[in-house]
Amino acid sequence: MIREDIGAMMPALLKIAKAAGDKIMEVYQDEAGYNVEQKADDSPLTRADKEANDIICLGLEKLPLRFPIISEENKKIPYSERKDFEYCWMVDPLDGTKEFIKRNGEFTVNIALIHQNRSVAGVVYAPVVEEMYYATEGKGAFKQAHGTTSTLAATLYHPEEKALSIVCSRSHLNEATQAFINDYDSPLKVSKGSSLKFLILASGDAQVYPRLAPTMEWDTAAAHIILEEAGGSIVKAENGKPLEYNKENLLNPHFVGYGNKLG
Repeated sequence: MIREDIGAMMPALLKIAKAAGDKIMEVYQDEAGYNVEQKADDSPLTRADKEANDIICLGLEKLPLRFPIISEENKKIPYSERKDFEYCWMVDPLDGTKEFIKRNGEFTVNIALIHQNRSVAGVVYAPVVEEMYYATEGKGAFKQAHGTTSTLAATLYHPEEKALSIVCSRSHLNEATQAFINDYDSPLKVSKGSSLKFLILASGDAQVYPRLAPTMEWDTAAAHIILEEAGGSIVKAENGKPLEYNKENLLNPHFVGYGNKLG
């Protein structure tokens, strides 16, 4: 597929993400409740997850260029079939379901396009604050908010600097992550939910995001390309290599997100 074709799809992807976000907000403001269920891994599932997923999948299936969809809420596609995908969508219709249930506003809609195990286009929409983040490989990263579009740029920094801002999970801060943070000189801890953590790096408002706890590919794929196009990176904690997508096991290894790191 020609690179320009990916960029040409972006306006449609933004509309799909916005429509999913609007549906999420309908449920968010519904006093009748979220219909919270527990999935097999004990993570929560709400009516908003399901309805947003339906909107996204229907929207992606109507695009001129159709690719298979890997979504948190869809039935799992066997790897024997997935391994032959050249392109596929990676979707999390409601990233930060725990934050949604807590009503703290820190949740997002994530849509990514994967090409040969790499994220090459991504959209992340934060419906509570009506902020849209998006990127296409080689074309830069952008934010739309309240009628204005701005370019995203991660902060240039050296890891030995004092008082770096380090982002950590609102709901999943563990001892290993705290030990990682303690290795920095007087770090400033920033707590945030969902893929908004990556967007803080991409916006230049923090420098490091360690995630030494389980995540799935759909949690990171959309924000990955946005952070990369803003000048940052996401690498495996064990060897410093980039995260890969559409693996046999869709669980991510532990990773660290960085701003524009020197050295």
